[in-house]
Formats: sequence, structure tokens, C-alpha cells
Amino acid sequence: MSEQITVGVGAGAQYLGVDRVIDLGPLHPSAHGAYRLRLTVTPDLVITAAEPLVGHLHRGAEKLFEVRDYRQVLTLANRHDWLSAFCNELAVALAVERMTGMDVPARAQWLRALLCELNRLMAHMVFLTPLSPNAAMYREGVQSLMEEASGGRIHFMFNRIGGLREDVPAGWTARVAEFLSTVDVGALEVDFSRLEGLGVLPLDDALAYGVTGPIGRASGVDFDLRRDDPLPAYKSLSFTPVVRTEGDAAARVRCLLDEARLSVALATQCLQELPSGPVNVRLPKAIKAPEGSVYTRVEAPLGTSGVHLSSRGEKTPWRLKLRTPSFNNVQALSALLPGTAVDDLPAVLSSFAVIVGDIDK
Repeated sequence: MSEQITVGVGAGAQYLGVDRVIDLGPLHPSAHGAYRLRLTVTPDLVITAAEPLVGHLHRGAEKLFEVRDYRQVLTLANRHDWLSAFCNELAVALAVERMTGMDVPARAQWLRALLCELNRLMAHMVFLTPLSPNAAMYREGVQSLMEEASGGRIHFMFNRIGGLREDVPAGWTARVAEFLSTVDVGALEVDFSRLEGLGVLPLDDALAYGVTGPIGRASGVDFDLRRDDPLPAYKSLSFTPVVRTEGDAAARVRCLLDEARLSVALATQCLQELPSGPVNVRLPKAIKAPEGSVYTRVEAPLGTSGVHLSSRGEKTPWRLKLRTPSFNNVQALSALLPGTAVDDLPAVLSSFAVIVGDIDK
């Protein structure tokens, strides 16, 4: 075993000739939160081991859920992944609706699917912007539409138990259709030459770590809840999930681009199928889920977002456990970073989309 020494970033030349253990972070700029990477680096500046260290942003959200009623829970549920806010709300609303046997109106079901796809498009454009600055234009366009519909720019709080808080404004669907017609994902130029072959995540490792979403599908994980466990509206939509097998940084970015195209197509289909009618049901003063437990999940922009709700028949959850995609996905850095040159580390991390609040929920 070679000699190792632990140093900080920017250590001097006196440590050349031995492996170094470098604490990179806690990172914040462009990382959507604070986390650390503990890297073992050879004298030739090649990473031989990587350990993600999380816990810097922990806010105890799951304990806060236990002292809030189900309406209040929804206001917190969108905050752990602030780029997937609508999908996060939806996962919690679905759990309560399933526990209570509530029937959600058809228009609300279709609007939920439409807003999920707009949310996905917005999130992917955020991660693509450092690689292709023109993506910021599309991100701003779709975020303005989400803000117009919900009144919130980041934390939408538009879902409610039994549907949506209210219907979308008059003329909104026409503005969405007009915007979607202008989105040209093919015009987003990404320099793939510096991403090819870097940071390969094999399929077996992706499965072992429970990696989902575009990162998993870039490694051949053929799993997409919109097809495999669809919400009612998705059952009527025809599409094939984007799956690649290379598993490298280029494949992950190509998955984001291809899924952005898919979201445009699915949102357009939702607009064409959108029925008229109510968007919510009349609720009692206090919502009480019956005693028991249920697990619901949705395909959030970064992967499977699940909710395990346990109830004792009260107006607050006894336990509300979140299964967040970034928590599993970030562990895969241990498998894909070894063998990467330090000079290539920024390119690899730019392809690896995580939200730290989704880890330290």
C-alpha cells in the first residue's frame, strides 16, 4: 500500500511522490448546496478513491412533517429539491389521496402531468446552462409559465390534497403551447469532445447504488415511472424512455438533452388531451388519513421521488419518510470517479446532476 498524506486544496510541492487525500469542499457555487468530496489522488493527479461526505445542509424535514397537518406538509414538501418542487408536492399529495381513497378530477390529473413535464424541462435546463448558456433562455421561459400558473417562482405550492389549488389562468395553455413551439433543444451546443469516456458509471454499479433518473438511464437502467408505474394521465401518453448504455459524462448530458425533448413532446400531448371540469374536490376542515401506511412515487426530474406515509388516524402524519433521488445518486460518485484525472473532475461533475437539499433532507 502506498504512503498517503492528508492535505488541503492547494498543498505545496513538498507532498509530491505520495498519494494525497484531499478534502474538496464543502462545495457550494454551482453545486446547489454544500457537500464534500474526499478524494485520494496519486502523484500523477489521478483519483483512485472518492467518498461523498454529506450532512452540511440537514434541516430535519421529516421530523417537521410529524408536527404539521397534511395541508401544511405540502408547503414543506417542495423544498428539499427546489428544482423539482411541483413533483415533490405531488408525491405527498398522492400518498394522502391514496390513503383516503380520494378521486382526483380528470382535469387536475392532466394538469398535474403537464406541470410535471414543465418542471422537468425547467430543471434540466438549469443543469444544462453551465454547458450551454443558451439553455438559460428556455429555463427562464418555462419558469415564468410555472410562476404564472402557481404564483410561486421557486416553491410553487400549487398541489393540494384532492387536486390543484385552483385552475390555471385564462389563456395560460395557449401561452404554454406557444412557448413549447419555440423550444429547440437541438440548438443547444455542448462540447461533447471533453466529456466522452469520462466518469463511466457501469450498469451494475448504478443498480447497486439504486441510481435512478437520467443518471441511471445513461448507464442502461431502463426504468422510468412514467411508463413503469404511471399516474392516470401518463397511461394515455405514448412515449419511450430515453436509455443509453455508455454511462459516461457525455451520455449523462445527452440524456438530459433527450429528456428535455421528450418533456416538450409530452407537455404538448397533455395540452391536446386536457379536459374541462373542476381541478379539486371539496375537503373537510381537517384531513385525517386512516390508520395504516402507503408508499407512493413519481418520476421527478432527477429520478424516483418516493413517500412512505404512516398514519395513526390523526390529522398529522405519524411518519413521513422521503425517498429522494439525489441521496442514492450522489453515492455513485464513489464508483465513477476512480480513474479520473483531476483536470477532468470539473467536466465529470458538470454532468452529474444532484440537489444537495435532496440529500440532506
